[in-house]
Amino acid sequence: MSVRKIVTYPSEILEVKCKQVKIFDKKLVKVLNDMYDTMIEFDGVGLAAPQIGLDQQIAIVDIDDDSGTIEMINPEILETKGEQLGPEGCLSFPDLYGEVSRPFYVKIKAQDRKGRFYTLEAEDFLARAILHEIDHLEGILFTSKVSRYLEEAELEGEGVE
Repeated sequence: MSVRKIVTYPSEILEVKCKQVKIFDKKLVKVLNDMYDTMIEFDGVGLAAPQIGLDQQIAIVDIDDDSGTIEMINPEILETKGEQLGPEGCLSFPDLYGEVSRPFYVKIKAQDRKGRFYTLEAEDFLARAILHEIDHLEGILFTSKVSRYLEEAELEGEGVE
């Protein structure tokens, strides 16, 4: 396992709709393990494959709660409900934070590292993190959804990606 370099804006890969994963092998497992190490190293709560230069529908989320590390391969949003407004950041936009409106609840279908399908429901901050990462796989950046940018002093105690 190793820490990969984070791709930062304005790299083109961050705005590309990623390709579906079709092969579930040892190479994919290594990518997922490297993504986890990279996310932890850079103190993130999520990471998507384009953020390490890969054009694949792979993302992970770990908000340091009971849900543990969520690996999402080829994720699809099935349902969203409600609304929440909160701060977000992104490892691909160092030191940039903004207020973003997202659904309060999300239900997704995705595949795990072995290719098995699963569904997952999430609310609040976990839903925000999942939706942020799925946006990355569609080439959508959080900056396109920011209602206002935040100063670092406004972020004390807030969880941001």
